[in-house]
Amino acid sequence: MSTPATPAASIPTFEQHFGRAPQVTASAPGRVNLLGEHTDYQGGFVLPTAIPQVTTVALGANGTREHRVFAADLNEQSTFPVGGNAEGGFARYVAGTLALGGAPDGLDVHVTSNVPMGAGLSSSAALEVAVLRGLRDLGILDASDERVALIAQRVEHEFVGVQCGIMDQMASSVANSTTMLLLDTRSLERHLLPLPAASEVLVIDSGVPRKLAESGYNERRAQVEEAARLLGVTELRDVQDPQSVEALPEPLRERARHVVSENARVQAALAEGGVDAARFGVLMNASHASLRDDYAVSHPRVDALVALLQAHPDVFGARMTGAGFGGAVVALVRAGQAGAVAQAVLSQYGPEGRQVVP
Repeated sequence: MSTPATPAASIPTFEQHFGRAPQVTASAPGRVNLLGEHTDYQGGFVLPTAIPQVTTVALGANGTREHRVFAADLNEQSTFPVGGNAEGGFARYVAGTLALGGAPDGLDVHVTSNVPMGAGLSSSAALEVAVLRGLRDLGILDASDERVALIAQRVEHEFVGVQCGIMDQMASSVANSTTMLLLDTRSLERHLLPLPAASEVLVIDSGVPRKLAESGYNERRAQVEEAARLLGVTELRDVQDPQSVEALPEPLRERARHVVSENARVQAALAEGGVDAARFGVLMNASHASLRDDYAVSHPRVDALVALLQAHPDVFGARMTGAGFGGAVVALVRAGQAGAVAQAVLSQYGPEGRQVVP
């Protein structure tokens, strides 16, 4: 889902499109990951936070054996059989969610969203979690927030073809926009932590879109799984000696080096009982360098935007966020300065960039 292509006042409501009122309405937020990137499918630690932007779905039974899904912002409708998949696009996410969520009969689903699509802010997870919450409100699905996230992850694997980790779905399902979610992606143990003192989060979309299933995401996952096999560990989280990865062949060495060092960065950010903004920013900068050089998932325009942010005196640190190959960047900035920082940086970066949060 994406920002509306037409003015909000002209976007049809559920009632206008389907001719009756919905039975339930539910929503879920996108997320931005502050630290701990490309580690969730290797059992690592991550620090996302929810963003204010949400995806909202309205649902109602239609008395048929078909689901009808209308993406109001895009003015697109898709129809597919109960339990089946859709042909492509946004509807695959809804089809998989309805199937795995156990919808027994046809539903009409109306979707609106202001979570940017293709920006690495988990628009797909927000859509999946919102639909699952709707099914839960209808009494079709009996599931905890954790199980909602696990079902949403299965949708990505089985219906969309992206072998993602669990971070995005857990963040959309259990995080909020005022704290960080420290998540152990192996055990799913989690804690809500305050943001570093005297700081706030700034998110800027680089304007370079990416599509996860068409990017190198699945290739990176296969590479780190092979690296773990060669190192004799279940997951790279279990590597005890960071130097051991240096014996791997290219590019497995670089891929494993990123995952091992990124896990260490998350743990370092929380060391000594507090979250210091300056230290956190240094770790964010190091994370971006690792994602760019060792994991090779950045993009020249993203690197340029990150460099502008890192050079600003009111920025503690900045990095790409999400799977990469384009999308958004996240910065930790001095409290109260996010708008001024964004204006200064975007004036240098170019018209394709835009501020997303706050």
